[in-house]
Amino acid sequence: MTIPRMLLVSVACTALLACDRDSPAQAAPSAPPVTDPKPAVPAPKGAPGAPAAQATAAAQPAELGKPAPDFTLVDTEGATHALAKLRGKTVVLEWFNPDCPFVRFAHSQGPLEDMAGRVASADLVWLAINSGAAGKQGHGVDRNKRARSDYKMPNPILLDESGSVGRAYGAAKTPHLYVIDPDGVLVFRGGIDNAPMGEVDPERPRLPGAKEGERVNYVDTALEDMKQRRPLRLADVPAYGCSVKYAS
Repeated sequence: MTIPRMLLVSVACTALLACDRDSPAQAAPSAPPVTDPKPAVPAPKGAPGAPAAQATAAAQPAELGKPAPDFTLVDTEGATHALAKLRGKTVVLEWFNPDCPFVRFAHSQGPLEDMAGRVASADLVWLAINSGAAGKQGHGVDRNKRARSDYKMPNPILLDESGSVGRAYGAAKTPHLYVIDPDGVLVFRGGIDNAPMGEVDPERPRLPGAKEGERVNYVDTALEDMKQRRPLRLADVPAYGCSVKYAS
């Protein structure tokens, strides 16, 4: 008997305790924000051997059409990245966990395999962010260095061990994508596309006039709309994947 591919994925994810993909019936118009009950966000503490990271972010999750929360984080190579210094450029943020099956698929045979390198330019910066806490799946400088090499990622991976930046943006899944325009305004958030693990989900948003079963890359669509200086057709779409491994 042939076992359906998606059933195999579901079983594997359950065993890993890593995936909690939204089912079509559960998909909401936007990914649920991850709120931080504390009024102040502490500065993250670096793990032994890890570069120190500093993040400053809003107490409430980011809103579309509003300034994106500022942050300063250190990547796996020890370089510091400040969002404020990228003003004037389009910035794509990708929430990342190298051991999430959805991330592994997206970076090895899915839409993220070459997308960052394809769209990056002097005017567009792509940053991956890992908000996993110490001891959680996919955490650590060494693990993320290896992942960057294995996936041949041209973009840096920033470490947000405290989770302050992830919570500020309401990042709930890996992968979870955000686009910030050159004025520093958050204009897109959601999943990379409508095809979890390569299978089109008919319940996920699609462009007006698109045929049933047609694959839609939401981030490509957002960037094209920005290039054409028109309102984004799909600015807020459900993300899918594994939960971000925040500290308990």
